[in-house]
Amino acid sequence: MAIMRWEPFRDFDDAFRRAERLFRRWPAVARGESASEAIEWAPAADISETDKEYVIKAELPDVKKEEITVSVADGAITISGERKREKESKDEKVHRIERFHGTFTRSFGLPEDADTANVRAECKDGVLTVRLPKIEARKASPVQVKVQ
Repeated sequence: MAIMRWEPFRDFDDAFRRAERLFRRWPAVARGESASEAIEWAPAADISETDKEYVIKAELPDVKKEEITVSVADGAITISGERKREKESKDEKVHRIERFHGTFTRSFGLPEDADTANVRAECKDGVLTVRLPKIEARKASPVQVKVQ
């Protein structure tokens, strides 16, 4: 038998997240939209850093690379796009839909040493990887000041 650490507030956090999603989608559901159409979704993203670059990895399953836009403006990088809804088959009866579809946008502030002119992006196996090289910091050379 494994010992599990009890975290009493984990269930509350989960309940609040579910309630928040419900309240955000309620007006659209009342208008007749399906629950999966009624909520805006945002792909999960990881941001890491090496000595030479910043790396953003965003999960974008079932999003074609032609549907993804990466732009840099005003000190932020924005990833946007659209996941298209799968066509329903008349032979298939859908019991549950949990995956969101529709448009998405994620924006992240950039540090001052990010080289925004040389951003590279690659989409492979449902993961978008954006690489922002760092600008080399100028090394300050000592200046001798003559004291009078």
